[in-house]
Amino acid sequence: MSIRAFITGVSGLVLTAEERAFLREQRPWGFILFKRNVDHPAQVAELVRQLRDAVERLEAPVLIDQEGGRVQRLAPPNWPTYPPGASFAALYARDPKAGWRAAWLSSRLIAADLADLGITVDCLPLADVPVPGANAVIGDRAYGDSPAQVVAIARAVAEGLADGGVLPILKHIPGHGRATADSHIGLPTVDTSVAELERTDFAAFRPLADLPMAMTAHVVFSAIDPNQPATTSATMIAQVIRGWIGFQGVLMSDDVSMNALQGSISERTEAAFAAGCDIVLHCNGKLDEMRAVASASPELVGEAERRVRRAEAGRSAALPFDRAGARLELDGLLAKGLGA
Repeated sequence: MSIRAFITGVSGLVLTAEERAFLREQRPWGFILFKRNVDHPAQVAELVRQLRDAVERLEAPVLIDQEGGRVQRLAPPNWPTYPPGASFAALYARDPKAGWRAAWLSSRLIAADLADLGITVDCLPLADVPVPGANAVIGDRAYGDSPAQVVAIARAVAEGLADGGVLPILKHIPGHGRATADSHIGLPTVDTSVAELERTDFAAFRPLADLPMAMTAHVVFSAIDPNQPATTSATMIAQVIRGWIGFQGVLMSDDVSMNALQGSISERTEAAFAAGCDIVLHCNGKLDEMRAVASASPELVGEAERRVRRAEAGRSAALPFDRAGARLELDGLLAKGLGA
C-alpha cells in the first residue's frame, strides 16, 4: 500500500471516527503527539495503537517532542521531569565528561519512557547555537554557545536515544539560535554573513550530518536566500543543508502550520516539497488543515523513500539498561553541576 510523505497530529486523547477514516484513506508516514494527546500511560499507549491500526502499519513512526525542561509533552505525575539543555551545558563547562554522561543518561531515560508507550522517534537533539539578543524560543533548550560544545552534547543525546531504541531528529537545521523572532509567531530573518554562519550556526550541524533525520528551521538567511526560509528554500536545502553541512538523511519540515510560513496550508506544503524536503510535518490536529496537507503531499517514493527506509532500518532494539541506577546517577551529576 502507498504511503504519503507527511506526518500528522490528531486532536485529542482518542481517535475520532473522522480522523480514523482520514488516516485510513490518506496513510501518512507517521504521527506526532502533543500534550492534548496525553493523559496517562495506558491511554497514550492505546492512542499509539489506534494510530498504527488506522494505517495498518505496526511500525509506523510515532514522534514526540520530549526534550526536558519547558518542552516536555510527557510530564508529572505520570512521567518524571528532565532537565533542559542548559543544565548539561553548565555541567559540561565544569566537567566535559560529566556533562556528556548526564546528557546521555537523560536521553536514555527518556527513550525508556517512550518505549513503554510505543513511541519510536524523539524530536531531539537540538544543535542550535544561541547568541546574545536572540529570541528566547531556543534559550535554555540549547547545549551551549559554542559549536564544539553543542556538537558534543547533541551527540550524547542522540546516542542515548538510539541506545534506547528511539530514533533522534536533529533540529533546527541549519540553525535557529541566531533568530530574533519565534517562528511559531513570525518569520525570523538572520542577516549574518555566510562566513560567520559557517563558523558558528552551520558548524554545529556539520559533525552531526550522519544522524538519520533532521527538521528544518523556519528562518530566512538573507546572505544566501533573502526571500525564503530554509524550509521552503531550494537554495538553502541544496547548498547548505545537503551541501556544506552534508546532511543526507530524512529531511522533514518544521510544522507547516507555524506563522513563520506564508500562504495557505496547501501552498506551504507544496513549497516545502518543491524546495527539497522529504517529509512535511503538520502538528495542530485540525482536520481541515490535515486534509489540505494530505492533498498536497506526494506518495513516498524515490530518493525520499530510500532515505526513510535507511532511517527506519537504523532503529535497533534497546540495549540493556538499569533505569533506577541511571536516574540516581543523573541526579547526582546534576547536583554536581549546581555546585552541591
